Amino acid sequence: MTALMGLATRLGLARLLLITGTRSGPDDLAGFADAAFSGGVDLLQLRQTGAEEDELLACLQALRAVAYRYQGLVSAYESGHLAQRFDADLLQLPERGMSAAKARDFLHEYALVGRSCHGPSAIDAALADPQVNFLTVGPVFPDAGPGLALVRYAAQAAPPADPDAKPWFAITGITADNLDQVLAAGARRVAVSRAITEADDPAAAAHALKDRLRRAWNDDPAMQDLTLKMFRR
Repeated sequence: MTALMGLATRLGLARLLLITGTRSGPDDLAGFADAAFSGGVDLLQLRQTGAEEDELLACLQALRAVAYRYQGLVSAYESGHLAQRFDADLLQLPERGMSAAKARDFLHEYALVGRSCHGPSAIDAALADPQVNFLTVGPVFPDAGPGLALVRYAAQAAPPADPDAKPWFAITGITADNLDQVLAAGARRVAVSRAITEADDPAAAAHALKDRLRRAWNDDPAMQDLTLKMFRR
């Protein structure tokens, strides 16, 4: 378990979540993670369809070793058993995955549970569930997805500047080119994948996103106030 600044405080202050696969293995992943964290990623989540649990565990351990140097966060995805073996600080569940209460059986007492939300009813359910600590909200940009309307819904249901609201990250298709649209819709935290994983310079790509998110927080007095309140907690 990571034990520096409190997990809930670090999650509340997080702005940029990166989702990545295993790449070519733990060594390659560790080098990529170092670049991503150095560029400003706050939270790195590992997802790799079809990978063996032992491979995922080795990659999560490599990520944690890097994240520790940056006080970054690392999240497992979906599997309670993997999260238990990893002694995960964060576990994100798919929208139709196991209940958050069941996920707690696999986690240490301070761990945080996230839920993927693809519609207003899922957002409402996650916000009402006392076992859920954070959300991802999307997909934002694919034509078939709910788009920015879902971001606006989440911003009303859980205002990002409210210290008592659960943190949420807008997700899917977000890039440096369209980030301003997401911010205008009310998001203050985003999750990305290819915008960094496919970049020629992952550190620079992360920095560009994080710098814009930082300016959005600094330009919003309510977000500045949230930062102070989170540190006071």
